[in-house]
Amino acid sequence: MKILTGNDLGTGDVIWWAGDGWSRQVGDSADVGDKGDELVRAEEAAQRVVGAYVIDATVTDEGIRPAHIKDRIRALGPTVRPDLTLKPNDADAGNWVI
Repeated sequence: MKILTGNDLGTGDVIWWAGDGWSRQVGDSADVGDKGDELVRAEEAAQRVVGAYVIDATVTDEGIRPAHIKDRIRALGPTVRPDLTLKPNDADAGNWVI
């Protein structure tokens, strides 16, 4: 199956094409078949999504699963831990601002 993913224009959240709009849940994804590129152009032109692209996916017992590991990680949600980010002038972190 072919599904669409991209980022919400307002929040930057990862979103998935659900057939009648966008969802934040990969499980809501709809198979776009050979219409994916056409949908990408239309949705980006309407400014409902940014960076949209077509990916391969399969349906498993657990639901829709993107074929590529990068997209499976995107489907899991944010992976950045704010408590691990470097602070602007944290000498202990080796992060010097001159």
